[in-house]
Amino acid sequence: MISTDFKADLRVILQDSRDTLLWKLEGLSEYDIRRPMTPTGTNLLGLVKHLAGAEAFYFGTVFGRPVDGPELWIAGDAEPNADLWATPDETREQIVGDYRRICAHSDTTIEALPLDSIGRMPGEHGTELTLHRTLAHMIYETSRHVGHADVVRELVDGTVGQRAGGDNMAPGDASWWAEHRDRVEGAAKEADRLNSGTDSAPSGARG
Repeated sequence: MISTDFKADLRVILQDSRDTLLWKLEGLSEYDIRRPMTPTGTNLLGLVKHLAGAEAFYFGTVFGRPVDGPELWIAGDAEPNADLWATPDETREQIVGDYRRICAHSDTTIEALPLDSIGRMPGEHGTELTLHRTLAHMIYETSRHVGHADVVRELVDGTVGQRAGGDNMAPGDASWWAEHRDRVEGAAKEADRLNSGTDSAPSGARG
C-alpha cells in the first residue's frame, strides 16, 4: 500500500542526502577533506560545517528550538564564508559530531511539530515558514551541497557514486571512462566549431 505519510517521506529523502554527504568524507586524509578544489574554496569538510549551521538555523532558531551550531555568515556576524571551511583547530570529529548532533535535534523538531507549524526567520520583519516549507528547503539545500561534494570527491581521488550501497553509475573501467570523457570533449569541440560561424557560407552565397 502506498504511504501517505508526507512528513515521513520528506524525512527519508533528507536523511538519504545527509548520509551521502558524510560518506563522501570516508577514507580521506585531513588534508583531502579540507583542501579547496574550486576557485571559491569549495571543500568537503566545509560543506558539512555549513549544513550543520543550516540545520541548526532552520530547525532550531526558526522554530524557537535553539541548538548550538556553526554560525551562518549570511545570517549573523561571522566573517564571510566562515561556515564553509574548517580552521586547523576544528577537528573532523568535532564537525561531523556537531552535524550528527544537530541533525538529531532537527529530527526532534520535525517529529514534535505538524507540517503546518509556523516558524519565523530572525529579525523584526522575519519571514514566516511552515515546517513543510522548511523541510523542502533543507532537502534542496542538502542535495545541492551533496552535488558539490560529488564533484569535489571525484576531483580529490576519483571516487564517484550516489551512495555506499549503490553508485548509480554506468558500468565501465578506467579506460572506458577515459574514452567516454574524450568522446564528450570531442562533441563539445565539434558543437563549438559548428556554432562559431567559421563554417557558415558567406552572405549571399548559393550552394
